[in-house]
Amino acid sequence: MTLVRFWWSHRSETLALLEQHVVLVLLSTAAAVAIGVPLGIIAARKPRLGRALLAVTSIAQTIPSLALLGFLLPLPFVGGIGTRTALVALSAYALLPIVRSTLTGIRQVDPAVVEAGIAMGMTGRQLLLLVELPLALPSIISGVRVATVIGVGTATIAAAVGAGGLGEYIFRGLSMVDTPTILAGAIPAAALALAADGCLASLERLLKTGRVTAAFGPAAAAVVAIALVLSATAYARPGRGSVVVGSKNFTEQVILGELVAQSLEREGGVDVVRKLNLGGTFICDRGVRTGDLDVYVEYTGTAVTAVFHQEVPRDSEQARERARVSYAAVGLTMTEPLGFNNTFTILVRGRDARDRGLRSIDDLAKVAAQWTPGFGYEFLQRDDGYRGLLRAYDLGFGAEAKAMDVSLIYRALADGQIDVTAGDATSALIDALDLAPLADTRHYFPPYDAVPVVRTASLLRRPEIGRALARLAGRISDRDMRALNAAVDLRHEDVKLVARRFLDQLGH
Repeated sequence: MTLVRFWWSHRSETLALLEQHVVLVLLSTAAAVAIGVPLGIIAARKPRLGRALLAVTSIAQTIPSLALLGFLLPLPFVGGIGTRTALVALSAYALLPIVRSTLTGIRQVDPAVVEAGIAMGMTGRQLLLLVELPLALPSIISGVRVATVIGVGTATIAAAVGAGGLGEYIFRGLSMVDTPTILAGAIPAAALALAADGCLASLERLLKTGRVTAAFGPAAAAVVAIALVLSATAYARPGRGSVVVGSKNFTEQVILGELVAQSLEREGGVDVVRKLNLGGTFICDRGVRTGDLDVYVEYTGTAVTAVFHQEVPRDSEQARERARVSYAAVGLTMTEPLGFNNTFTILVRGRDARDRGLRSIDDLAKVAAQWTPGFGYEFLQRDDGYRGLLRAYDLGFGAEAKAMDVSLIYRALADGQIDVTAGDATSALIDALDLAPLADTRHYFPPYDAVPVVRTASLLRRPEIGRALARLAGRISDRDMRALNAAVDLRHEDVKLVARRFLDQLGH
């Protein structure tokens, strides 16, 4: 019942995300058919070249989806935040089954039928279009069927680069650790895959009986036309007057993105496009530099170390100034901080801290050899992350650090899957799951003041952005941020309602 209530209360959003998901799959599969069928024909005609083509498409199929999206992001023309990157990745995944099924279908055409066509005086083109392709059509549809089902599942990852679809709910649910929200995206995606598989299986059977061959061409054209019409509505590019607000993929960031978006909307006359729950720091930074985003909230320590690869001062004001100067050099403006410092904090289970007398990170030396650490992917890679922590505190854990999504680390620690992790100081899950922060006695972690980062060109073009951000500056305390995180993470309140209520309290 909880899931049904969620769908009903979010029915407009659910239908929009479902439409986006269908469009992603239709367009990427259509592109794969347009490319894959000719490649399959070439592979059938030239076996040596065919083996190379199959090898290339097989390699594309083996690349992990998130890795492929990350590779495509910085590329010109095909990359960037949004639909384009997702469509290229999904089309690449759909190529192999279509190329292989086309190749198989043409090779399975009875040689006697081909010889009869030649005897009738058919040209090579006529033989292909009138004999081989119609007879190979059931096999080709079988490949399209496999590609479509793969596309429906893989399209959920598209939300990581701001391409929308049902993955929005899955990523949102993961960031909130909220099962109903995850299921709200996963169940429709699974149903869509089953429906597509069933429809294409029926079409394949009908084609084998020869009952719909003549009508298939117009029907396929109609499907492509519908996809293009849907794409015009579901994926129309933001207007030139729109302001695109982004965020990273964890609860606090989504809340901050929504606060910025609603503050802009309260300026009046500002059309805001939300690109929330993006893959992480590097995707957001890439987006704001290329113009795919106009504004997102960053943290000073992250900006200096992870974005600009500099040593971050331990003084908050100095860290802000270094980040401000670095951003200005690349055409970005860092506005005034929002008011809270979300620095890292090393966490252990509360009972372990009490039983073993763990009060500071130094105390981990007593248990490190028997414990398994686990951290978010970004923390493991950053200079101010895991490796630096080991050096600063001379720690030696007895097991390799486990890498996991940042939204899962708190519950993984509480459930005993790992023994120590790095969390956010403003996380509501620290108290809720009885986790104990350890004191950073050597001042290893730098300040992480939350600061909006804006494209300078956007700030000049739309002064409303500056006014909206100025009204938020210094207004969100550490306690406020923990309360906002608790409302979403623990009470599972809707992010939009939480942000609206907070802005009302501020008198915006």
